[in-house]
Amino acid sequence: MRVNPELTVVLSALLVVTGCGLFESRPGPDQITSDFVARLSSGDTQAAAALTDDPGQAKDVLDKVRTALKPESLAVKVEQVRNAAGEGSTAEATVTYDWNVGHGHVWNYQSKVELRRDDDDWKVHWLPSLVHPKLAAQQSLAVAELTPNLAPVLDRDGEPLLAPEAVVSVLLDRKEATDLPAVTAALATALTPFDKAITQQSITDGAAGVPEGQVYQVAALRDADYQAVKPQIYDLPGVRFTSRTSLLPPVKNFGSQILPAIRKSVEEQVAGRSGFRVYTVAAGGDELEGLYEKASEPAQAVKSALGKAIQVAAEDAVEPVAEPAMLVAIQPSTGDVLAVAQNGPADVQGPIALTGQFAPGSTFKIVSAVAALEDGKVQGDTPVPCPGKTTIDGRRVVPNDHDFDKGTIPLHSAFAFSCNTTFAEIAAALPADGLTKTAGKLGLGVDFEIPAITTITGSVPPATDVVERAEDGFGQGKVLASPFGMAMVAATVASGKQPVPSLLRGQETKVDRPSETIPPTVLEPVRQMMREVVEVGTAQLLADLPEARGKTGTAQFGDGVNSHGWFVGYKGDLAFATLVLGANSSLPAVEVTGKFLRALG
Repeated sequence: MRVNPELTVVLSALLVVTGCGLFESRPGPDQITSDFVARLSSGDTQAAAALTDDPGQAKDVLDKVRTALKPESLAVKVEQVRNAAGEGSTAEATVTYDWNVGHGHVWNYQSKVELRRDDDDWKVHWLPSLVHPKLAAQQSLAVAELTPNLAPVLDRDGEPLLAPEAVVSVLLDRKEATDLPAVTAALATALTPFDKAITQQSITDGAAGVPEGQVYQVAALRDADYQAVKPQIYDLPGVRFTSRTSLLPPVKNFGSQILPAIRKSVEEQVAGRSGFRVYTVAAGGDELEGLYEKASEPAQAVKSALGKAIQVAAEDAVEPVAEPAMLVAIQPSTGDVLAVAQNGPADVQGPIALTGQFAPGSTFKIVSAVAALEDGKVQGDTPVPCPGKTTIDGRRVVPNDHDFDKGTIPLHSAFAFSCNTTFAEIAAALPADGLTKTAGKLGLGVDFEIPAITTITGSVPPATDVVERAEDGFGQGKVLASPFGMAMVAATVASGKQPVPSLLRGQETKVDRPSETIPPTVLEPVRQMMREVVEVGTAQLLADLPEARGKTGTAQFGDGVNSHGWFVGYKGDLAFATLVLGANSSLPAVEVTGKFLRALG
């Protein structure tokens, strides 16, 4: 084989230049620095430490720092390497640290990295100060969150609905309780007055149900309540206490179906933006020196449309009722949700004042009356028959309550006396979707997306069957409504246009359809009819309230033996819907409403 002389010369030259490693070159200080910060940024402390001249000590400190700061991310950037060519035995680099320690908090600073060459290999010379200029041997870093004070949730007049208050958690460690039965008995005696669900058995079962090594929360008490029972429970073995600040209503269970929803919706707004502080700590954990601090940013108070006095009046009115009772109040001129009140028996069923679907009974005659007047076949004083019974399409006998018979009377009187037979015949003569369209104009069946709360106004499906349409006419067919939905109906009649309900200032409600106007020539007769109900009709208990207008209703449910009681209406710029489940009469709903309105003056 012949060897090319020119190739032999080239290979010889390469061997002279590179020595034994033909294409090998050792990384310089710039490359070592870049590799070191890349591994620091990625969180690979072992690989970063391996590039130092003291891997064991380096990894230990880097791990402690990352554990203390718990960064969401770390970006370390090389700004400059002096003696990057590697001449001599030392080099120095300037690097920038950007720690993201969570919650949008970023801490950045510069530090210096020294590099040394040993046997032609460059290493990062380990010093704690390369992590931070003020970090010394036997020290680490720590971060503390600076939490701002919670901002309150206010009512329409600036009165607090939810305010910051200290809450003390009573905790039980069953392993530390030397005599568990005695401890649980003492806790039950002290805490049952605050919550009847807390018993010795419930505490025993709860403590037994938590995983090994964990504690059971027996109760969370307002600080004032805790102070009252502290002498009885503070020294019990196995009982511990922690404290936090929470947004609480003025009294327990106040606004039970609306304030928790508001609190959940605005918790980030009322919490403000927390700050943080970074400091050095000694090996024993003692704080040494502050390195950085960003103050917290207090939140602004959140204002709602609710009226505290109106909510109090509503709750005071429903609370004494034995049956599930609820009341929703809306301001017709603005759509502001003024109050949502439920008593204890209603609370068991959830937020039914806002989402419950019930037959509206004769309160739906408001919708039927508007539909009939819009249809143009009757006026407020048109004579109409009100027999004790009527038969629809030869198939369905519709009776009045106790078969009362008024003969032929004006439409407004049939409304005031609540003639089922009249409104069954009126509805039967309407188009299949007549009640559906009118209900939509009044807000019933409309979907409102109100920030913080979920509402369902109701459902009024078209009725092609004449019997079904007749039953719908007096609220006993397939029509359904919530108290919120019927309060919207009353608010629309009062204002002359469908208001857009709102709860939190500055947060817009979305509506699934544009509102439609109802002529004053239609609404004014209905308003007069609603006043006649109070003056001479089925709600005369409220006749002393000059501006009160409304419509009573009973709605059968289940097997038809029992019925719910309604009263829906408005007084001035306050619309309301009151429902008492299983009342078998509208009288309790009228009484609740009367107590509510009179409390407001």
